[in-house]
Amino acid sequence: MANWTFDDIPPQTGRIAIVSGANTGIGYETARMLAAKGAQVVLACRNAEKGAAAAQKINVTGPAKPVTVAPLDLADLESVAAFAAAFQADHDRLDLLVNNAGVMVPPLGRTAQGFELQFGTNHLGHFALTGRLLPLLERTPNARVVVVSSSMQKIGRIDFDDLNWEHRRYAAWQAYAQSKLANMSFALELARRLTTAGSEVRATAAHPGWTATDLARTAGGLGRFFTSRLAMTAQEGALTTLRAATDPAAEHGGYWGPGRLFGMNGPPVRVRVPPRAKDPEAARRLWAESERLTGVTFPFSPDSSGTGRAA
Repeated sequence: MANWTFDDIPPQTGRIAIVSGANTGIGYETARMLAAKGAQVVLACRNAEKGAAAAQKINVTGPAKPVTVAPLDLADLESVAAFAAAFQADHDRLDLLVNNAGVMVPPLGRTAQGFELQFGTNHLGHFALTGRLLPLLERTPNARVVVVSSSMQKIGRIDFDDLNWEHRRYAAWQAYAQSKLANMSFALELARRLTTAGSEVRATAAHPGWTATDLARTAGGLGRFFTSRLAMTAQEGALTTLRAATDPAAEHGGYWGPGRLFGMNGPPVRVRVPPRAKDPEAARRLWAESERLTGVTFPFSPDSSGTGRAA
């Protein structure tokens, strides 16, 4: 299907979805369109006030199930644990987890646990969130995890000797590219491990190309340059995530992005995974490091229960 649009999203009635970073941009549009198709959507947001405003904006459109807001700060693993515990206490299923939230080329900063802000938020926070929610996903038929990466992963390199930029001069774009390559590697390794474990949970990945979002507009001169010339709307950019999340034909381990202008623009299509993201040894090493740093391991048994194992 060459021109996949909102109309192609299947009915989502009866499904429960979590979208991280859903108060703005790609996350907001993803949540809005899922709700418009009948899903019960939880906006997982760091800023409660902005989350409430986004929920109100969606709910005035009259979705079948009003969206709700829950606090989630991916830069704090205690917040991740609290969110997962609260969600599992209130819900007996989770059909869709969209790992969307992120930070883009800020000055050097640290998460609550001391990780470099982009790696800690974009990758480690979502790694821990997925691990803690996986038991609930496994108990839900046809559940799916979507990891939102970026075309910047193509120039990324995971520096296992200095993942958190403690021993070299900080380069924000390089750190961002590392975090996005980590996202892609995680999605592929998650798909592989789910298959090996015999799990029915499906894992996919997507990137939005270049879209006119708050994230892009705050990315400095380079970000503003590309945004002004190449950007799609946030609604258009969200379609890659939505196809990875809802298309019945979306392959387990598949990667979706815009199909035109070198992957920067256009309708969502299946795209090639960059070679660096397909390195199996790097993926295994990143997984082990992520478990060590977050203290979260993945219970892949189909009949597992609980909130993920924390060391």
